[in-house]
Amino acid sequence: MRLGMPLRYYGGDFAAVVDRLPEFEQAGLQRVMIAEAYSVDAVSQMGYVAAKTRHTELAFGVLPMFSRTPTNLAMTAAGIDYVSGGRCVLGIGASGPQVIEGFHGVRYDAPVERAREHVAICRKIWRREPSEYRGKHYTLPLDEASGGSGLGKPLKIIGTPVRDRIPMSLAAIGPKNVELAAEIFDEWQPILFHPERADRAFGDALRAGRNGRHDGLGDLGISVQCPLLISDDPDHTTSALNAVRANVALYVGGMGAAGKNYYNTLFARYGYEKEAAEIQRQFLSGSKSAAAEAVPEEFARAISLIGDRAQVRDRVAALHAAGVTCVLADPVADSHARRLDDMATVRGFLI
Repeated sequence: MRLGMPLRYYGGDFAAVVDRLPEFEQAGLQRVMIAEAYSVDAVSQMGYVAAKTRHTELAFGVLPMFSRTPTNLAMTAAGIDYVSGGRCVLGIGASGPQVIEGFHGVRYDAPVERAREHVAICRKIWRREPSEYRGKHYTLPLDEASGGSGLGKPLKIIGTPVRDRIPMSLAAIGPKNVELAAEIFDEWQPILFHPERADRAFGDALRAGRNGRHDGLGDLGISVQCPLLISDDPDHTTSALNAVRANVALYVGGMGAAGKNYYNTLFARYGYEKEAAEIQRQFLSGSKSAAAEAVPEEFARAISLIGDRAQVRDRVAALHAAGVTCVLADPVADSHARRLDDMATVRGFLI
C-alpha cells in the first residue's frame, strides 16, 4: 500500500502548504492528489507542485472529461509527466450534470461510453500514433460527415512523451462505471469507501470488469481518501468524526437532486436505505445539522482513519483487506507537527 495526501483545490495558503511537502516526503508521502470541481483549475496547481517536489506521484483526483477533449487530457498528462520526470497519474471522471451543464454549459451524456473512448485516445496519443479514431462520441480527425471542414489532419503529438503509458484512474461509484474502471483503467477511485461493505456495493461490478481485463494492464489499483487523526482524546476524535458526518451529509443529502444523487444511491447500496432517505430529506429541507446527525457514527468511523493508534491500525488493515493499494490520508490535526507525525505513523501501518 502507498501513502498519499490530498491537497485542497482552493482556500488557505496553497504556496505555504506546497513548500512543506518535502517534509511530508521525508515522513513517507508517496503521492499528492489534487481534485478539480468548479474552482481554480487543478493543472496549474499541479505544475507548481511538480516544481516543488522530487519523488511524489502527482495524481489528479478528477479532471472532468466533459470539459476537456480526450487529446487535451492526453497533452495535459504528458505535460505534467514532462515537467516532473514521469510522475503523473491521470485521474478522470464524469462529475455530474449540475456542474457540467450548470458551470460548463456542456451536455452531460453517456459518461461510461465517453470514458472508454477517452482511454483509447489518450493511450494512442502517448504512443505517438496518428490522431485517428472513430468512436460514437469522438471522431479524429473531425471529417465533413461529422460536421468538420474536411481539412483536419491526423497528427502525432510533437515530441516523445516521457512515458508511452501514463497511469489512468477513474473516479466512479455507479456499477457500470466501476465495471469499466476494473476492465480498462489502471486505478479506480471510489468515494465514501466503506471497506467492510465494499463487496456489497461494488463487488459484482468489480468482478465483471476484472473478467474482461487485459493481462497486460496488471492488477487494478484502488485509491481511497480518508480523513486522518490519531488521538487518545475522545473530544478531539468526536469532533473530527462529526466533521466527517457533516461532509457525508453534504454528499448523500445535497450533491444532486432528489432521485438523481449518485452518493445517496451508493449509501443505500451499502445497506443504509432508511438513513439515505432521511439524510436527503433533512438536507434538502435546510436542516443540515439534522442531516449530519442522521449519518451513523459507525459509517463515519469506517471511512476514516480517526481514533487511537490501535483503531487507526485496524482501519488500515480493513482497507488492505478490501484491496486498497493507495491510502490518501487527509491529516486534520491542529498543528503541522502533529499532521506530520500522524502521516509518519500511518506510513508505518501500511502493509
